[in-house]
Amino acid sequence: MIPELPVFDSTSFSPRDYSISYSFFAVALSKYATAIPLSDKHGIGHTLVSLTVPGIQGIVDKGEAEKEASRCNDYIYEKIKDHRDRLGAFAALSMHDPVQAGEELRRCVKSSWTYQFTFIQQRPLRKYLVGPPLSFANGVSLHLLGIITNGVFDRYPALKIIVGHLGEHLPFDFWRTNHWLVDVEQPLAHAARDTICEQDLYFYFRKNMWITTSGHFSTPTLKYVNEYLGPSRLLFSVDYPYETIEMGCGWWDGDADEIKAAVGGEKAYYDIGRENAKKLLKLGPYHDSEA
Repeated sequence: MIPELPVFDSTSFSPRDYSISYSFFAVALSKYATAIPLSDKHGIGHTLVSLTVPGIQGIVDKGEAEKEASRCNDYIYEKIKDHRDRLGAFAALSMHDPVQAGEELRRCVKSSWTYQFTFIQQRPLRKYLVGPPLSFANGVSLHLLGIITNGVFDRYPALKIIVGHLGEHLPFDFWRTNHWLVDVEQPLAHAARDTICEQDLYFYFRKNMWITTSGHFSTPTLKYVNEYLGPSRLLFSVDYPYETIEMGCGWWDGDADEIKAAVGGEKAYYDIGRENAKKLLKLGPYHDSEA
């Protein structure tokens, strides 16, 4: 019997007890169903849930990681299946064996409930910077740049990645990172006949990436990222339970006029708010999806 999930405690990021399989979740999935009235109040029609740190990537043993990923995915499915018009989920994968990971992802997709999966970073030593203050951004940004520079998008040009927190600091280093990549690292790699990405950084962000507002509710920051990538690459997201629905939706609704001006008008505002996600994730009709 799977135990009741613990509620997320923002003051503690200590390693989870893997014998309690679904202590991985930041908040009990049963609470998402009870939060539907709160979503209604703030105009959220569809919510995607996922594992939090350390997740499957925190399990060193290959067999155990694969087993826990499958069990977790089955568990998520059971929890959301009666709320498919309101809840979806990202699949959890063990990355020890890419072939097995692909098979597990295919299994979940064929069950018609999953959209993506998440890479999760390890816990750093500076405890007050663990998680949202900094370590999430550091871990994800370095990992994402590794995927880019290794040429993954050149080999798999249809690959799509969603990046949270307005790009995990990467847009603010676009010029410098791209300058060194294109002007220094690519020529060195070519001379050494080494593998490196074929395009510049902007190319991959404008073709393969989508950036969400999750946990980064700043209109000036949104404007900055929009100027680089355009509204078609942006998605509204809250980042519950790390941030509250009230805070995320309060910003999006309360600063609507400023946000519309920042992203280029009312159409862009609604595209970021829902239309881009509907298209990217191939969402069917859901609660208030045409409101």
